[in-house]
Amino acid sequence: MPFWAQTLLILAAVALMLALVAAVAAALALRRVAQRAESVLTIVAQELRPLVGQAHALTEDVRGLIRETSRELERIGAVTDKVERVADGLARFVGMLGGLTRAGQLVGMAVGLKKGLGVFVQRFRKEQGDDHE
Repeated sequence: MPFWAQTLLILAAVALMLALVAAVAAALALRRVAQRAESVLTIVAQELRPLVGQAHALTEDVRGLIRETSRELERIGAVTDKVERVADGLARFVGMLGGLTRAGQLVGMAVGLKKGLGVFVQRFRKEQGDDHE
């Protein structure tokens, strides 16, 4: 075999060895990355389990609060209805009282007019009597 052919074969073998070493190094790097990813995923999974449980508990708490709020809103609605009924009754009472007050004013005015007219008539009679005597 000629010398240049041996040199080419040796160079090809060296290039092949370098490529193989690079491939092995890359495979080892990928293996380390996979191991790190596995450890990170394990930690994430361990951390997520309690968080998922807490999220479920919070969801149940929120549902309970929503139910309680709904009940309170119903109670407020009932109280508002009662207040409205009381206010209507009070308005009717005040209207009736206003009517009675107006009637009382009219009766008082009539009594005052009667008394005033009586005094006027009495004085008029006195003055008529004074002039005729």
